[in-house]
Amino acid sequence: MVSGKAALFVATAEVELQFPGARSLKDKRQDLRSIIERLRHRLQVLVVESDFQDLHQRAGLAIASLATDAEAARGTVQRALDVVNESGLGLVLHEHVQVQQVR
Repeated sequence: MVSGKAALFVATAEVELQFPGARSLKDKRQDLRSIIERLRHRLQVLVVESDFQDLHQRAGLAIASLATDAEAARGTVQRALDVVNESGLGLVLHEHVQVQQVR
């Protein structure tokens, strides 16, 4: 505890996806929207498309979770990555997770 306040941690994940079947940005965005909606519905996470917006077969997602425990924050983000991997909508090319104490 710092000054009577609980510690606060943010876990972030960056995910790079490939959509080999996408023939247009519309195709990619439809699959991406489905993944993002699943994440927001199942977990309390912030999700944004962060990279490759203009490429029709690539996408980058940023996922974030806040918690008063570092492992809880990491676990939520890891569950989000599991949802992305299990969706079958895109191939995960790269993922990176980090946790930082913000208070």
